[in-house]
Amino acid sequence: MKRMFLIICAGLVFSFSMYLEGKGGKMIVENGRKVSFDYVLTVDGEVVDKSSPEQPFQYIHGEGQIIPGLAKGLEGMSVGEEKEIRLPPQEAYGLPDPRAFYEISSNSLPKDLKPQIGMYLQMRTPEGRTLPVRISEIKEDTVVLDLNHPLAGKTLIFHVKIRKIE
Repeated sequence: MKRMFLIICAGLVFSFSMYLEGKGGKMIVENGRKVSFDYVLTVDGEVVDKSSPEQPFQYIHGEGQIIPGLAKGLEGMSVGEEKEIRLPPQEAYGLPDPRAFYEISSNSLPKDLKPQIGMYLQMRTPEGRTLPVRISEIKEDTVVLDLNHPLAGKTLIFHVKIRKIE
């Protein structure tokens, strides 16, 4: 009787573990899973960001913690799997919005700042959050700020490797 009970329990544990691991006995990236992965992000042929070997990026799949195109590309991957995920602007940070340009008086800038096109500044929102803005144009008495995300309009190329799925 004791042996039969152990066999049934072992079978239930095996069945439950197969259920938890998804199709084919492998745990895969799917909604609700905590996923750890390494990545290198390349934009216009330059590496602009990457995870550190000691600390992979972690998120919960399906909770909107990463950009939708990347989440879609990771869907169904398993531990150890590597992949290149290429995201056009529409699946990443979108196209630049022409309405996201804001002209301010040059007097609004710190007195010791010499503004240059392409320079990034920190702007504080009414809610107190800081937002990176880029100087896109300098006029005689004003400066035009670009409030678009710095990667808007860019194709993002992620090289990813899944490290862990829980």
